[in-house]
Amino acid sequence: MDRDLLAHLPVIVAVARRGGFAAAAAELGMSPSAVSHAVRLVEERLGQPLFARTTRSVALTDAGKSLIGTLAPALQDIHERMERIRAVKGRPSGLLRINAARISLPLAVTPIVAAMAERYPDVEVEIFSDERLTDIVSEGFDAGIRIGEMIAQDMVAVRLTPPFRSIVVASPGYIGSHGRPMNLTDLSQHNCIGYRLIRSGGLYQWDLVQDGRDVAVAVRGSAIVTESHSAVELALAGVGLAYVFEPLVKADIAAGRLIQVLDPYAVTEDGLFLYFPRRAELAPKLRAFIDTARNVGHAISES
Repeated sequence: MDRDLLAHLPVIVAVARRGGFAAAAAELGMSPSAVSHAVRLVEERLGQPLFARTTRSVALTDAGKSLIGTLAPALQDIHERMERIRAVKGRPSGLLRINAARISLPLAVTPIVAAMAERYPDVEVEIFSDERLTDIVSEGFDAGIRIGEMIAQDMVAVRLTPPFRSIVVASPGYIGSHGRPMNLTDLSQHNCIGYRLIRSGGLYQWDLVQDGRDVAVAVRGSAIVTESHSAVELALAGVGLAYVFEPLVKADIAAGRLIQVLDPYAVTEDGLFLYFPRRAELAPKLRAFIDTARNVGHAISES
């Protein structure tokens, strides 16, 4: 192995993971020119390009894909082993990157991160808010947080919250002007705040229960959003009916700012889970996150 290249290999992985030189530079604390120089040096030594560059994008070549396929897991393994060695004599440390649906922040993540800051100040927790079903391994995340049914079966899953319901709510003003829907058929007569699915581009059909079975209801309205917080804000403003997780609007319902409708049709969700590849929990920083979640009182169980 050309020893001069060793220091530059993490740069190659960062550019591949981030999809660009500027983003990799920001992650590594380097200048974009230094990142470009490192990539160019490795490419010159290997005798072939690793990235196909245009003015708008950076993509791996076939040679780059082959190298990253071997290099990324190897570097990750080295990184985890070094962290475990350091943790033997001291406290868990390092950057813990978590890809999480935005809804998980108020429901689970915020109190855990607050406790982590007190218990493990040497662990830096980066929360990447993402509504897509991201491949956490290929994009360099240590773990992800999603509803249980969304998690691939080959992942280890740790429960962060109990199950909760998805419900339909509206403001008192909207109900006063448009009436209260009494059954699923009535939804076609109401202004329903829709969800745009980021990956497919389609509109989400509301999951509800009728006569003991799950049904998907296509709704229409004057507003479409991509995540629950925006739907809640629009519902509070009296725009229309919103389909949201019950814990997110519990305080608004108790205060009378929102009214729940169609209660018999509400569906129960699995709850939120932290998930990660097998063996990843051996990393002290992730183990610290899991232990902290348990200590701050969340119902946690592994599946």
